[in-house]
Amino acid sequence: MAEAFLSSLIKEEIVLILGVDNEMKKLCSTLTTIQAVLEDAEDKQIQSKPIRDWLQKLTTLAYEIDDILDECNTHVSKLNNTHSKLNRKSLKNFLYRHNIARRMKQVNEKMMAIAAERGRFHLREMPVHRPREVALASRETASLLNESDKIHGREKDKDNIVKMLLNDGKEKQEISVLPIIGVGGLGKTTLARLVFNDPQVEEHFDVRIWVCVSENFEMKTLVKAMIESAMGSGEASCLQHLDAVERRLWDLLSKKRYLIVMDDVWNDHQDKWFELRDVLSCGSTGSFVIVTTRQKKVADLMTTLPCYYLEGLSDEHCWVLLEQRAFGPGEEVSSQLKIIGNQIVKKCAGVPLAATSLGGILRFKRKEYEWIYVRDNDIWKLSAEESLIMPALRLSYHHLPLELRQCFAYFAAFPKDHYIEKERLILLWIAHGYISSKGSLQLEDVGNQICDELLLRSLLQVDYMNRISMHDLVHDLAESIMENKVTGVQSERNLTSASTIREV
Repeated sequence: MAEAFLSSLIKEEIVLILGVDNEMKKLCSTLTTIQAVLEDAEDKQIQSKPIRDWLQKLTTLAYEIDDILDECNTHVSKLNNTHSKLNRKSLKNFLYRHNIARRMKQVNEKMMAIAAERGRFHLREMPVHRPREVALASRETASLLNESDKIHGREKDKDNIVKMLLNDGKEKQEISVLPIIGVGGLGKTTLARLVFNDPQVEEHFDVRIWVCVSENFEMKTLVKAMIESAMGSGEASCLQHLDAVERRLWDLLSKKRYLIVMDDVWNDHQDKWFELRDVLSCGSTGSFVIVTTRQKKVADLMTTLPCYYLEGLSDEHCWVLLEQRAFGPGEEVSSQLKIIGNQIVKKCAGVPLAATSLGGILRFKRKEYEWIYVRDNDIWKLSAEESLIMPALRLSYHHLPLELRQCFAYFAAFPKDHYIEKERLILLWIAHGYISSKGSLQLEDVGNQICDELLLRSLLQVDYMNRISMHDLVHDLAESIMENKVTGVQSERNLTSASTIREV
């Protein structure tokens, strides 16, 4: 988020008028040096407290620079509205310019110290204006169900999708594509596994293929993975050229009714999907592709059927998942722990990964105060080593273009279950300086595009009255990002001074 803020910070035309352009040029040069490593720092700060502290110092200084530039802007506006040349050359105006130059020099010294400090973090330099790549550990999924953990609450969803696979594609000549959409941790992959391994589905399709797509939608890699899934390990290793790989998959699927599950898709480039779709168009009537994704824009790009929106589990099902993970087989659950556990379940907001993650944290805890601690703390404050939910949610944040990050995280300033009119939210973004104009587009138009993009990515949601809100666990994600930046979003372990808190 620091990169998004700094990239829109410099307002050179203001300071040039005031005659402190040398200090500003130095500052621009230092900022450019730092900006090259900010993307890597943003990714690594989750696991590294020193990098997180470094980014906090950088953000605090960036706000200081922004304050100075805003003062300059106000001063220049006053000068432009002053008709008297005498006032422009007055002693008061001269002293003001001298004061600004002195403050800019002090800021420059601080910025150079921060720039020097970055060397100990071994951050990678990346071009600032380039497509965003997510440098996170790959999340690979497989088609096999884990029999040790019984699946709860998805039987109806599974039956609905199996019915579509068996009936809806019979009269269609083209590939039928069904996207399953939901926030991170909602159980899209688990549902796809249930469908993939259903006996009726196994019998109905000639070929079944499971491929975890994740961030890599590279054609040769995907097609090879499909061949390996259908034929076994090593089958595609000898095929080096894209044409040979595509022909092998074509031969494998030609005139057969197939089911392909593409799990965890992030690609929103139309051309890449169309290229893959052309290769898959050789199957017989009734062939299906199931896509799991967090982003509606991905689903809209690929789908031929109405999207399947996965809803949260009931509190009862979440409790069963938490209990299953927290206690051993046949272990007695005290009535008091069950009462506290049902209160903890409210934090899960229907997300099964949250239930199992919290259950894992409680696995060897049997004291009431230990359960109360989990109940009374936000999920993002719990142990990152034990909790899987926040890393899963942060993946959505790290896929955001930089200009959207501040707008998303700003929602942490509102309480959970808060609803706000879209127009008012956009005006608040503008008031904070989070939005920059683009060409002929007004700020409101850019804000509208950003809001729509966050809705398409399932990071915001809209109710029947067209008001904007945020899923509880996504709100936890925003809070974890905005810690120490918004009043009320502060960790008891690391309270910062009021001077670092920025708000309108």
